[in-house]
Order: sequence, then structure tokens, then C-alpha cells
Amino acid sequence: MDALDIARWQFGITTVYHFLLVPLTLGLGPTLVIMQTMWVRTGNERYLRMVKFWGKLYLINFILGVATGLVQEFQFGMAWSEYSRFVGDVFGAPLAMEGLLAFFFESTFLGLWIFGWNRLPKRIHLACLWIAVAGSWVSAFFIIVANSWMQHPVGVALQNGRPVMNDIWAVLTNNTALLAYSHTIFGSLAVAGGFLLGIAWYHLWQRRRDGIDTVDADKRVIVGEAREIVGRDKADHRVWITSLRIGAVVAIVGFAAVAVTGDMQAKLMFEQQPMKMAAAEAACQTGTSFSVLTIGDVGATQNCDNVVGVIEIPGLLSFLATGTFDTQVKGVNDLLPEYQAKYGTTIPDSPVYGAQAGQSIQYVPVMQVTYWGFRLMIGFGILAAFAALVALWLTRKGTVPESKWLMRLAVFGILAPFAANAAGWVFTEMGRQPFVVAPNPTGIDGVFMFTQAAVSPGVSLGELLFSVITLTVVYAALLVVEVRLLFKYARAGVAAAAPELFEHDHDGDPGAGPGHDADGDRSGDVLAFAY
Repeated sequence: MDALDIARWQFGITTVYHFLLVPLTLGLGPTLVIMQTMWVRTGNERYLRMVKFWGKLYLINFILGVATGLVQEFQFGMAWSEYSRFVGDVFGAPLAMEGLLAFFFESTFLGLWIFGWNRLPKRIHLACLWIAVAGSWVSAFFIIVANSWMQHPVGVALQNGRPVMNDIWAVLTNNTALLAYSHTIFGSLAVAGGFLLGIAWYHLWQRRRDGIDTVDADKRVIVGEAREIVGRDKADHRVWITSLRIGAVVAIVGFAAVAVTGDMQAKLMFEQQPMKMAAAEAACQTGTSFSVLTIGDVGATQNCDNVVGVIEIPGLLSFLATGTFDTQVKGVNDLLPEYQAKYGTTIPDSPVYGAQAGQSIQYVPVMQVTYWGFRLMIGFGILAAFAALVALWLTRKGTVPESKWLMRLAVFGILAPFAANAAGWVFTEMGRQPFVVAPNPTGIDGVFMFTQAAVSPGVSLGELLFSVITLTVVYAALLVVEVRLLFKYARAGVAAAAPELFEHDHDGDPGAGPGHDADGDRSGDVLAFAY
């Protein structure tokens, strides 16, 4: 293992972890906007409770997301300086727009929203949330523009061996970026939908377990109250059943749109990165069939020896790639000579490649990652959408079944859309190898970069190893903090997330409820600053 391997592991670990937090922020924000808008328009306390509860979980995730995202930029200078030099003229504009414009609006107006409760007029306070959420979506757009340029470089001229941007509009309207952005946004909505569904299901189940809610002979809910428990009133039931059904609908719509945009991305992939398409299917031979299951050396040696398709659907791969059922899709064995003829068989003999110079180029991505990553992405997405449909059906009479196992499935189901998003990004990035900037088949010759040339030449193996171990430990600690805070407030319900809504119920009683001490003070609430 050399410095390049460690640098790649470091970026992979930190990026995948960071992206576990990003989709929840992007997806949960619009649901908060809907909830608070409904409260401002109707004055219904149910919506106020919802926005207070889900808003606190949103803030926990947002804060940890910012903390883990900062590391990404430092890595460019520390471990990937040659890459930064190569893409710097292109990345400078979108990343500056993200930091100086989008993130500025996002953080500023989110701060106004946090501290503006009962201080700003309701409509102004709501507008702050609208702007903050819009800022997060715009911020994501600029980040994806930069990433998509690595997948499909456009809008540049080659000067002295480096791409120089000459058309900012081409970069911002890159068809790869537009599809990747829409795919990411809809995937984030699916994540938020599953999050709402799982937590709401738990609270409805808990109300049934505690005997607060019962059902009649027709299995319709009879909503009750537990006055001895702060917040467990009839309005509490409406909070959870509304949240669950909103979450299920958002998850279904999100997955449906992900399927549509994913199909469009597959057709772009066929045009722009045919080797990634072939590796995603372990398609060694040219043909039209989609592999449901392939066995053999898929990924073990990055070649096609003994790769056998066990279950295949004729014509489906052709349809995914071109929209027809009879177009031949080139396989790895036919694509490999084309790549070798165009980009060479060995790493160029240049100082920027260091010890990597002269080594043979492996144009076939790790098929074990691309093949199974593609299927895990689709599989977890379908599972999450199916679970949302089942949830809508099972709660049609106003509550959830008493089954503890169903509750556990609903809670653990929160992880399915997260896993689908993570698998999708791993597939996207690993499938681009051996390029850190993939060549555009219809672009300017020479605008591409092998990953071996991107790593910092002055950083030693020991330094990178120290940094990856340190960052992994820090990220693991942050993961513990994130999960514990989310678990604490999600499990405790609205009374813990927004105790100020129930202060009249206890007035300093020692058993007042989560987040208060014996004097009714909120010093026990570590997020008391957040409204």
C-alpha cells in the first residue's frame, strides 16, 4: 500500500461519512418548510409541534454536517495538490459561489430562524427558513457542478497542459450536473421520508403499547390521552400520524423521481463513460442483456475470466443505455482495446506520476464495487419505497399495528435510503477510475487526469496514514455524538425537543419532563439555544 492508496481511502471515508448527513439536511428542510407554512397559515398547534420536533433533529444533523464537510476542502491541499492545480481554474468559480453566496445565505438565515422564535414576526420568521433551505439546495448544486465536471469536463480550453474555463454557463448547465443534482435531491427526499416514517411509527407504536391509543372492532383508532405523561395528548397523536403519512408520500415520490432521473443518468453514462456502464453490469461481452446475477471473478481480479451471467434479462441493458431493446452495448473486452489505444497502456513517464510512472493502466474499475454497488443502490431504494407503500396501507385507519417487530423494521428501515445514497455515490466515484477527471468523448483531447497524478508529491505515506487514522477516529466520535443526540430527542418526542410548549403543564414540578430541572429550568437541554 502506497501514499496514493492511503489518500484514496482517506477521501473515501470522510466523503461517504459526510454524505450520510447531507441528504437528510437536503430532504428534511423542505418538509420543515411545509410544516411551518401550514402552522403560519392555519394556526394549528399540530404543525407547530411538528416543526419544533423535526426542526431540532434537522439542526443536530446540520451542525454535524458542517463540521464534517470542512475537512473535504482541506484534503484538496493536503493530499491532492496536483489535482487542485489541474482543476483549480474550473473549480474556483462554483466553489466560490457555494461558499460566498449559497452557504452564506444558508447559515445566516438559519441562524435567524433558530434565534428568531417569538422575536420575529411569524411570516418573516418563516421566510428565514425558506431562504435557509433554498440556500442549502443551491449550495448542493454548486458542489455537484464541480463533481460532475470531473465526470464530464466541459466549458474549458487546454492551456499549458491545464484546463482553463472559458464558458461558465457550459459548466453550470453541464447535462451531467443537472441530472446528478436532480437525482441527488430526489434521493435526499427519499431519505427524509424514511426518517419521518420510522420515527413517527415508533411513537405511534409506543402510544399503543402504553394503552393511550386503542382500536375499535373495525380496527379504527380511538385516540386517548395520558395526562400523567407530558405531551401525550390527542394532539400528540395527530403529530405522529401526520408526520408518518407525509414521510411515506415524500419517500414514494422521491424514489419514483430517483428512478426516472437514474434511467436518464444511465443513458448519459452509456455515452460519456461506457466502461463504467459495462463494469456496472459485469458485461464482458457486447450484448443487450441486463445481468440480475453474475458469478465468477467479478471484481476479484478486475478482468473477465470466468465471469458468468446466471440470471439475465434480454434487451433490458440495451433499454437502460439507449431506450431501445436491440442496440448492442459494448462489453469490457471490446472497450478495453479502445481505451488503451486512445489513452495508452502505461502511466506516462512524467515526474508528476512519481513511482507510478511506467505502470500498466487498469481501465476496468473494481467490478465487485460497481456491480454490487449499482444493485445495492437500486435494491435499497425499492425496499424503502415498498415500505412506504405498506406503511400507508397499514395506517389507513389512523394508527400502527401493535407488532413490536413491525416497529423495529420501520425504525431500521430508516437506514435503507441512506444505504442507497451511499452505494450510489461509491458506484459513481469508483466507476470513474482510473481517472480522477474522466475524459469527455466529445470534448477536448487532453482534458483528463489519471488518479496517480493527482496525489500530493510532497506528502509521505506516514503523514497520510497519520491523517487518515486521526480523521477516522474523529469522525467515529462525531458519529457517536450524532447518533446519541438524534436518538435522545427522537425517542423522547415533542416534549423533549420543545419543552417550552408544555411549560404550563408542570410549572416547576420535579417530574416536569425532558429538558427541565426541578425548577423548570432548561439547563438540562443541551440544545436549549435552538429556540
